Amino acid sequence: MLIKSVRGYTPAYGSDCFFAENATVIGDVILGDEVSVWYQAVIRGDVNAIRIGNKVNIQDGVVIHATFETAPTHIGNNVSIGHNAIVHGCTLQDNVLVGMGSIVMDHCVIGSNSIIAAGAVVTQNTIVAPGSIYAGVPARKIKDIDSDLQQNEIERIAKNYILYASWFKE
Repeated sequence: MLIKSVRGYTPAYGSDCFFAENATVIGDVILGDEVSVWYQAVIRGDVNAIRIGNKVNIQDGVVIHATFETAPTHIGNNVSIGHNAIVHGCTLQDNVLVGMGSIVMDHCVIGSNSIIAAGAVVTQNTIVAPGSIYAGVPARKIKDIDSDLQQNEIERIAKNYILYASWFKE
């Protein structure tokens, strides 16, 4: 893993984290406990702060960035960010699933217990109400989340990635 300081900021992280050998974490980044950062993921806190909670998985090829002086990135607890997604200058509250290849842009707020479908583009300043599913380009609400999706998607994926990370720590 490449951990790099920039502008006087050095990334910090909690306990029991997993970082793939070619993951990159730069600058003003603080990660919580049990975070996994997978292959070719980049978390680049060079222009603004990036804060990531506990039990977050940042899957292969994800890019997390921010916008200089205007849009830091905040990610809550128990969040899964799918392969090749882009999360930029926004807030993801707790228990969120960001699908593969999706994009969440500056000043968006993704409410707790929500899903952003694979390939969705959540345009700048979008506010996703808690418990929503958004899909499409541009992303629009398609329905409210039900307890089955909450348990069998958001919670299952977050728990599975803690297990997967443990395999690489052995």
